[in-house]
Amino acid sequence: MRSSSMVFPNEEGGEGAAPKTLGNYLSTVVAFLRRVNGEHDLRRVVHGIKVGIALVLASIVAFITPKYKIFETDAVWAVMTVVVMFEFYAGATLSKGLNRAAGTLSGGMLGCMSAVLAKLIDSKVGQDIGVGTAVFIFGATATYVRSIPCIKRKYDYGGMIFILSFSLVAVSGAQFESSKDILKTATERLGTVMIGFAATIFTSLFIFPIWAGDELHVSIASKFEHLACSMEGLLDTYFDAVADKESKGDGSCKSCRPVLNSKAKDESLANFAKWEPWHRRFGLFYPWDKYLKVGELLRELAATIVSLDVCVQSSRQPAGDLRQSIKEPCELVASSLARTLRELGESLMNMRRCQSDALVLQKLRSSWLVLRLYMSPTKLENACKSGEDLAISTFVFLLTEMLEKLERLANEVEELGELAKFKINDM
Repeated sequence: MRSSSMVFPNEEGGEGAAPKTLGNYLSTVVAFLRRVNGEHDLRRVVHGIKVGIALVLASIVAFITPKYKIFETDAVWAVMTVVVMFEFYAGATLSKGLNRAAGTLSGGMLGCMSAVLAKLIDSKVGQDIGVGTAVFIFGATATYVRSIPCIKRKYDYGGMIFILSFSLVAVSGAQFESSKDILKTATERLGTVMIGFAATIFTSLFIFPIWAGDELHVSIASKFEHLACSMEGLLDTYFDAVADKESKGDGSCKSCRPVLNSKAKDESLANFAKWEPWHRRFGLFYPWDKYLKVGELLRELAATIVSLDVCVQSSRQPAGDLRQSIKEPCELVASSLARTLRELGESLMNMRRCQSDALVLQKLRSSWLVLRLYMSPTKLENACKSGEDLAISTFVFLLTEMLEKLERLANEVEELGELAKFKINDM
């Protein structure tokens, strides 16, 4: 029997020799997603698939409820829980899940208690007033507690769910005739919420989990290389042998600007990472706050590099021949800065402590002394014309600031290695 296959035109409009397979189509789809979504497209696709799986697992409850009479109330609360809980990072999902579980449980119990106690009042008006008073007191108190900074940073979502659960259970419970109905309805709703919670946590943590801790670690470690490249590019631009005032910044510090704007993302990732369980390289009570301290020092260093870039592009910079007079010590310092940044970044990325830390700091201090020597009035007077000494002094001063900041950064990385128990290199 003769088999038939589809023939696809090639790039020139003719017929291709081989048909496209399923793998070709998948490659095309992945390439399209990469163009549309950027470098994290595959993780986004995985995240979407995981949400779909969790929704199916939660929906099973709604499908089997009418047949087996598991819950008399609407089981759609399980699906709603998945929708509002599932986040991109496993730590974020776990944070929202535990907050939601605590808020639902505590709010539901207090709501039931308020509704049951209100039933002890003989008049209907008195019952409504009692429930309304309870809703006011607990709602106002919980809202105030949510505004406390330490609570808002980690437990704001739980506070919101507490207010919602308490109000819904208390108000709806007041409409039932007996306390038994109130407890039964609250228990069933809590059960459906817990099913959605379980489906979400299982899918997020056990099916290709995306860890916030891993991303924070890689993000902080990669910033060292970005700053090193920016530093080298700036020095090449500054000492480029071109005509007077023609050397302009070529955007070599572009990689510094994402570092400057990374504070909010780093804090968010660190907060999510604190909720994550033990996984691979990162255990419980890992020093994520130390990562934030390292990130803060990296942003300070990036700000100094941006200031150095502004100095390089200034029209008040001296002529090229005068810049050459300080080229040797400045290139020595820049080389030391870039090499130290790369060593620190590699040690952090590989989670290993360098035994040459003392030697690195000694080289940094030696470079600092060399620059201090060139910043002396005698050297500047011999090297510069009138009005040009200030421009060169500013440039050299910023380099010395970078040396001091890098020394502090090296100490912080060393402390992080001690707290996180990084392995020591055998080299």
